[in-house]
Amino acid sequence: MKKVLVVDDSQTILTLIKSEIALHSDIEAFYADSYKSAMRLIREHRGQFHAALLDLNLPDAPEGEIVKLANANKIPAVILSATINEELKDRVMKKDVVDFVVKDTPQSVKFAVNAILRTLKNYDTTILVVDDSKLYRETLKNSLQRIHLNVIEAEDGQEALAIIKENKNISLVITDYEMPNMNGIELTYQLRNEYQKDELAIIAMSTIDNSEVVGAFLRFGANDFLNKPFTHYEVVTRINSNLELIDLFTTLKDRANKDFLTGMFNRRYFFDSGIPIFKKNKRKVYPLAIAMIDIDKFKNINDTYGHDVGDDAIKEIKTILDQNLRESDLVARFGGEEFCILLEEINIHNVKSLFEKIRAAFESNVIHTNGIDISYTISTGICYGILDSLDAMIQLSDEALYEAKTTGRNKVVIKEV
Repeated sequence: MKKVLVVDDSQTILTLIKSEIALHSDIEAFYADSYKSAMRLIREHRGQFHAALLDLNLPDAPEGEIVKLANANKIPAVILSATINEELKDRVMKKDVVDFVVKDTPQSVKFAVNAILRTLKNYDTTILVVDDSKLYRETLKNSLQRIHLNVIEAEDGQEALAIIKENKNISLVITDYEMPNMNGIELTYQLRNEYQKDELAIIAMSTIDNSEVVGAFLRFGANDFLNKPFTHYEVVTRINSNLELIDLFTTLKDRANKDFLTGMFNRRYFFDSGIPIFKKNKRKVYPLAIAMIDIDKFKNINDTYGHDVGDDAIKEIKTILDQNLRESDLVARFGGEEFCILLEEINIHNVKSLFEKIRAAFESNVIHTNGIDISYTISTGICYGILDSLDAMIQLSDEALYEAKTTGRNKVVIKEV
């Protein structure tokens, strides 16, 4: 949960902002209608606000003083203002401001809240700055840290490649053109051999004002280009735009690959990712475990308590599996109350121990939902070894699951091959 300070003297605007922010459960917003009340909130929360949405013209602070207050408390700010005073706007944009949205359309509030969302995501976003100039690295680092991005530095392309290999959470690379060992165009080429544009954004920069250089960067896969020198606001705008595209691609991929109810991967993703894993282990003659899990007497839960409670029972599957499985294990909801798990690099003894632990966790678990307490058990069928195809292993695990169901439920049945 991230804290956001909202300051506006218009009750109409505050109401619109509240409605928009209410759509985002991970935001805790605090509202003020004056400079004085904003100061009181900052003191009460000891400056622990992650972002602020500010009106420039307040009754007790008509010249944008609220931005200076936010700056003093290291709160990145998005401005939502009706002002058309260009001198004031220019003065404000030199401060720690992420974006400036003018109240001139019904969509202005939505745009401003989206800018806040981007700012909040920055806290969990890492950027790699690649430049042999320490001065430019420091300049960029200062700009990026002002909007609370996490920054890693590299002096040339070779060092950058080594850093990315060890840091899989980097979302964007900003690279200079002229560097020793490996220049920016070569780095861009190497990165695009490994990462698509929907996985990693690349912004190139150079003091050379040459269309051929710009063209080469874009041809080899850069998303954007910056001319040196640049302003803080220009850098922030370009970075935010590219990060928003990455977020959009991620959202689209999640919709295609994940189950809407649980957030777990779906059947399609399981096969897309599972078949290469199966082929690798088949080639090396390494055993795999394919487990099918099904909630016992799930129809009784729906019939007795309703589908809302049934949905909560299904969501609980993810909670318990997340607590017991490794990050490398492939888990998917196959449909209804049935889930499939693929595990590699695990011996039969650990398979037995793990799934007995999971079975016991469900047996002792109680779900508190809709004012009632419910509990249920699961049955598990497992195929262990290696067969001719992933489909064949899933079919055998299904047979093991059927055996578990027909011989008493709340048990684990394993078929070794």
